[in-house]
Amino acid sequence: MTIEQSSLGGNPGRFRVKSKLSRGNRAPILLGVATVSLSLIMLRLVQLQVIQGQYHHDRAQYNRIRPIPIVSDRGKIVDRSGQVLAANQITRSIYIYPRDQSKVEWQKTAESLGQILAIEPKKILNELEKAGYESAVPVRVYRNLKPEAFVALAEGLRIPGLEIQSDASRVYPNGAMAAHLLGYIGEATEEDVKKHPDFPAGMIVGQMGIERSADNELRGTWGNRLIEVDAIGKELHVLGVQQPVQGQPLQLTLDLKLQKAAELALAGRRGAAVVMDIKTGAILVIASAPTFDPNVFIRKISQRDWDALQSDDKPLINRALQSYPPASTFKIVSTVAALQSGKYQPDSTIATSDSINVGGTIFHEHGSGYGSIGFKEALAVSSNTFFYRVGLEIGPEEIKKWGENLGITRSPLALDGGGDGGYLPTPASKEKYYKEPWFGGDTVMMAIGQGLVQVTPLEMAVMISTIANGGRRVKPHLLASQTNLPQMQPENSGIYPSTLKILKEGLVAVVNEGTGKSLNDGSIPPTAGKTGTAEVSSGADNALYVGYGPLEDPQIAIAVVVENGGFGATSAVPIAHEIYKAFFGPPKAKKQVNPAKAN
Repeated sequence: MTIEQSSLGGNPGRFRVKSKLSRGNRAPILLGVATVSLSLIMLRLVQLQVIQGQYHHDRAQYNRIRPIPIVSDRGKIVDRSGQVLAANQITRSIYIYPRDQSKVEWQKTAESLGQILAIEPKKILNELEKAGYESAVPVRVYRNLKPEAFVALAEGLRIPGLEIQSDASRVYPNGAMAAHLLGYIGEATEEDVKKHPDFPAGMIVGQMGIERSADNELRGTWGNRLIEVDAIGKELHVLGVQQPVQGQPLQLTLDLKLQKAAELALAGRRGAAVVMDIKTGAILVIASAPTFDPNVFIRKISQRDWDALQSDDKPLINRALQSYPPASTFKIVSTVAALQSGKYQPDSTIATSDSINVGGTIFHEHGSGYGSIGFKEALAVSSNTFFYRVGLEIGPEEIKKWGENLGITRSPLALDGGGDGGYLPTPASKEKYYKEPWFGGDTVMMAIGQGLVQVTPLEMAVMISTIANGGRRVKPHLLASQTNLPQMQPENSGIYPSTLKILKEGLVAVVNEGTGKSLNDGSIPPTAGKTGTAEVSSGADNALYVGYGPLEDPQIAIAVVVENGGFGATSAVPIAHEIYKAFFGPPKAKKQVNPAKAN
């Protein structure tokens, strides 16, 4: 390259640059630049059409076609007579399309939407985060939209990517009645989605009780509606519909009338009541108190409701499946074990006293002793020293054996919310679980249903049903469809008729002469039963009662526990009385005889 002074135009001060590059030298450079540019374009085309082709195809389709989930109705739940326990109602829900706004835009939108819905914006953003901001599937962020919020969204604030849809929402018409049995519903958890990858976003599943245990039958199958939209997301027309499949209806063995009677009698006190058909094992009542309203889980739970659910009374626990020391109701098991062992006969008598000394420890009677008595009288007066001696004679293994034969630890129920069932200790199990040796005191305490013995109200109901049913152990169940299945038929427990006879006589004496006398007031047919008063580590004793009736042809068995209720006769028996009255109805008036016609 050279620089020359120019004389052109009469301006000697100008200079010009003279390039040495000829036309032949420029061509390769221009060709190289063109080649690089075309290569970059081709690479970009490959990236867009081959590497990201499916993504952009989906995005284009999404801009034109949107899938809208259609919620299926859950199956209705009804009681044994067809009365509705859980049903559905039409509500509105808010769905948002993550792709319609950027992450930053959604953060601003969540603030505005949260104010309208009275929820934390973080809850909306959490749902978006879980789905992903590039998800083509709409995400439900709010259910059961209130009318005022609907108006604000439909007529006021316009939010890109937000859609209001009609949904089916669960409703429990009886409120808190039978809440622990029915349970409640909620959105599928991460664990649920892992087990069921086919679940659509926002899938509703059972979270507790029958709603959870029978969820496969109840939930049905969600559908889909494919719609074509314009550039601003407005629906143009429906391209196709996959109809949802409604869940199956479910009929329970529950008797709503008896359930109401039991819960009213419990009156919110911590405790439980179970009522069972002694011939089939069908559960007519499974009441736990305090209770809760499952409807609160359908809408946004208020702080007040949440605090109440977390209170010291633990209302979410199903106490009908929680284990308790059975106290003197367990003397039924000790009686059976003694008479079946061959070491005692129905007419055997045992000396009672005000206390006995076992290994240097004094174990007291609850009175001053009753002299030498038999099993019938021992049950009627609930003598402790009688059964102390029985337990020492037959041993813990024999008691455990017959406890299991009567249904304790062998009566599972497909229902959550409780514990792991009862526990019948032995020297081996105490050593294993408690790392302590077995003492004679453990045996005498086991014989009267104290110490390490634990039994659930459900198991107590099975125990007393087995006695009332002539020694045939029933299998508790909640679904009406299970009642007549071969595998649900009662099993022979192996109890001798002579054992049953003396045991029933003792249980009748409890009601006629002993701690259950208040049941013998003429308001209900004659029944039989056993009370119990269990010592607990803090507070008043627990009150218990088990019984069955009527005597002529037993139909139902009842088990009641009232935590810190004091004596079984004063707290548990009145609850059983109310249940009996609801079952039997008003006493029939005696026919009046006209003396004139009689003559």
